[in-house]
Amino acid sequence: MKATSDPSTGRLSAHNSHRPTNFFCNAPAAHLVQIVGDFNHWIAVPMQRRPDGWWHIQLLLCHGHHQYRFVVDGKPVLDPAATGTGRDEAGERASMVAVS
Repeated sequence: MKATSDPSTGRLSAHNSHRPTNFFCNAPAAHLVQIVGDFNHWIAVPMQRRPDGWWHIQLLLCHGHHQYRFVVDGKPVLDPAATGTGRDEAGERASMVAVS
């Protein structure tokens, strides 16, 4: 893990580093799959379709727990492979991923 400098202290901190995190969604019949989460202010980002029907995206996420969900052809979908589930700020169910 690459540590970055914390400008307030001048020290190295793992909390400021980002890790590549892969997300996969199995939706072979979908026309569009997007991901939304607290890491991108719940703004939909398109995922890339693979020939096998899975959709993929790799995002750089900082250390900690993050909430997200897939949007498959406009409908929110939880990730069955998620670390867990929780509730977002609006009280909606969201998948969880832990980044260390």
